[in-house]
Amino acid sequence: MTMQRVLSTYLFVNKKLTAAFVGEAARTGVSALELFCSRGHFDYRSSEEAHELAAWLAGNNLTLHSIHSPTTRDFHLSRESGAPLSICDPERLRRQEAVDEIKRALDLVEHIPFRFCVQHVARHRDIPDGRKWDAAFTSLENLSLFARARGVTMAIENTPGEMATPANLKTFLEQTRLTSVKMCFDAGHAHLEGGVPEALESVRDYIATTHMHDNRGERDDHLLPYEGTIDWSATLAALPAEAPLVLELKEPAAAAGSSEVQAFAETLRGVRTVFDKFEEERSE
Repeated sequence: MTMQRVLSTYLFVNKKLTAAFVGEAARTGVSALELFCSRGHFDYRSSEEAHELAAWLAGNNLTLHSIHSPTTRDFHLSRESGAPLSICDPERLRRQEAVDEIKRALDLVEHIPFRFCVQHVARHRDIPDGRKWDAAFTSLENLSLFARARGVTMAIENTPGEMATPANLKTFLEQTRLTSVKMCFDAGHAHLEGGVPEALESVRDYIATTHMHDNRGERDDHLLPYEGTIDWSATLAALPAEAPLVLELKEPAAAAGSSEVQAFAETLRGVRTVFDKFEEERSE
């Protein structure tokens, strides 16, 4: 089975997405992108920008694998607005605002087809309680119907903190019977919570897509795999063979304050190397 190589545009999230960035991503050998929906990075509400992105993808023989739903109301380059969007907010109006904004991002599929929408269930400071889980259920029931009508699957992501752990998300999906909602397994986040292969074993039947990045068990660094302390041999062995491998990397220090594509050159070379290593690991 051919391994699906996908790169998230989260790498460039502090820059405006341009044809040059898409072209450089294509040169790493990936076949598809995951678009991080931040309006300062890419205005998913703009049909003009959608048509531009469609042309850039086609011109580089790329497809759009997935989108990552917006996490803040507005995201300006290099700074967050501080107005988070949360689908588990017990306050109905704030929760509805989040759902409405995610639907605007999902409408991008009218211009560019994609299979998955990666969705955060909670923020890292959220403590699990019944009201938050009920709010998440209400939001995801609405969003999954909206997405499915457009041929998109919602994939909830395990994130740092007490609430959205792999085990909690599995229990949530089992209890709510939201059968059309799947999981985006984030290896870096699972590592922060104590162990990747162990977490994988318990949720592998729910995994539709992934986020692959590394850390040293202390901070959510979003490093290139093999630069932290994750056991990638064990991780890849535990992953379903058909799971797409999506690299979600943080902007390198060399790119801070620079709009030049060359500032990402070393990281982008690393992307190809990592996928080649993943291919070797899976063939052994």
